[in-house]
Amino acid sequence: MKSFALIGAAGYIAPRHMRAIKDTGNNLVAAVDRSDSVGVIDSYFPEADFFTEFERFDRHIEKLRREKDHQVDYVSICSPNYLHDAHVRFALRVGADAICEKPLVLKPWNLDSLALIEKETGKRVYNVLQLRLHPTLVELKRKIDEEKKAEKHNVDLTYITSRGKWYLYSWKGDASKSGGIASNIGIHFFDMLTWLFGPAQEIRQHVMEPTLAAGYLELEKARVRWFLSTDRRALPAGAREKNQTTWRSIRIDNSEIEFSGGFTDLHTQTYAHVLEGRGFGIEDARASIEIAHSIRNAEPIGLKGDYHPYLRDLR
Repeated sequence: MKSFALIGAAGYIAPRHMRAIKDTGNNLVAAVDRSDSVGVIDSYFPEADFFTEFERFDRHIEKLRREKDHQVDYVSICSPNYLHDAHVRFALRVGADAICEKPLVLKPWNLDSLALIEKETGKRVYNVLQLRLHPTLVELKRKIDEEKKAEKHNVDLTYITSRGKWYLYSWKGDASKSGGIASNIGIHFFDMLTWLFGPAQEIRQHVMEPTLAAGYLELEKARVRWFLSTDRRALPAGAREKNQTTWRSIRIDNSEIEFSGGFTDLHTQTYAHVLEGRGFGIEDARASIEIAHSIRNAEPIGLKGDYHPYLRDLR
């Protein structure tokens, strides 16, 4: 049984990490969050120590490190995006491996610093890249890797996940903290696309707004038009009529790839891979972070060239 600590226990994603720790037969010994709305811990690890001040959490983990057989083996990181880098460094400093939500960092060059600290400490940094474990996408990658297709695929990626007014007032609506919509909700899909179709060769940004981003990616094996939104009004009419709050679609050469289901245990699978020594590390995360950073700093060109068809409604 391995011992885990958790940074960021009150957010949306933290329960998936708690479940993954429990389902893999391990123990959460301590958690920290400045919000004390963390009753969900009772469903998994009611005996875990909890702190609302990071300094006291730091002191507690350091004390455990010095006690025989109480060393924390892993620190799971579910904090706001802009704190991931610092919290990964904390994990390595206290002698633990880090399991961090996406994006691992906001600035690509910080990956190099983390790699140096990995080398110095002998500890590992793992990123949660759960779409790489989705059965439908694993099968799709197998087909792409085995095909003899000379021409690039034409891909339309659409992801709309409705968020209320709170979104823009939270840290997620502050691009300096979240990295903006491309990092906050797009990073999953940029990782998926480069994993499937290879590295980016060209990046064009058509639209960039607080709740909407769209652009074009030329990858080694695909030409991708992508569209991201947190605005419910961007949902297709059929989805709105069914009261759906999320629309997730990837079309490859006019064929729809359905992967809306199968997400419930991907974090548990991610943890199992890490515990088996097969987790996704710093270099696995690099391509998507570089793309998101380029998008965030690009000048939008408007509705020119080959843009996503959903943008036609914005004319």
